[in-house]
Amino acid sequence: MCGRYQFTAEQCAEIRQIVDAIQRKYGAGQWMPGEICPTAKAPVLVREGSGDAPVLMKWGYQLPGTLVINARAETVQEKPLFRRSLAARRCLIPATAFYEWDADKRKYQFTLPEEPVFYMAGLFDRRDGEDCYCVLTTAANDSMKPVHNRMPLVVPKRQISAWLTNKDSALSMLAAQPPDFVCISAEAQLRLW
Repeated sequence: MCGRYQFTAEQCAEIRQIVDAIQRKYGAGQWMPGEICPTAKAPVLVREGSGDAPVLMKWGYQLPGTLVINARAETVQEKPLFRRSLAARRCLIPATAFYEWDADKRKYQFTLPEEPVFYMAGLFDRRDGEDCYCVLTTAANDSMKPVHNRMPLVVPKRQISAWLTNKDSALSMLAAQPPDFVCISAEAQLRLW
């Protein structure tokens, strides 16, 4: 599962480019980098024309009585809620970290070593007149298992275009093994600051 993630502009030029593009498109003050929570608007990359472009979307598919923020990569093809999005509305969610809580409700931050930004696989749709997205998750690898049994499906940078433009390539990525992340507890982060 992925219940929150971080998108911090200071991390690298790649993130600053996304932030600058969002501000040009939507105006300054429409969105600020930081910790992203469900229902918040945040940048996602979509295919526009012949290139990839960041757009603001709301995190979560609003359904009667519930908000769907994640979809299981293993079953997404079978679910009517996601079938059309998987076929034609794939997106990438840029992040500098994601957060997860263990069974004792302790918060942990996960970052990708030597990569200031990574891209989580996502799907988007239009609901109630608003574009929204969800994060695809997969079974946890060894770096995640001590905290949680699910983690975001990460698309390697070299496969960004294929995820956004090629359905067959995207389908093959659903079973990809996620990279190993570095984990730090919220308490340890506070001690570092």
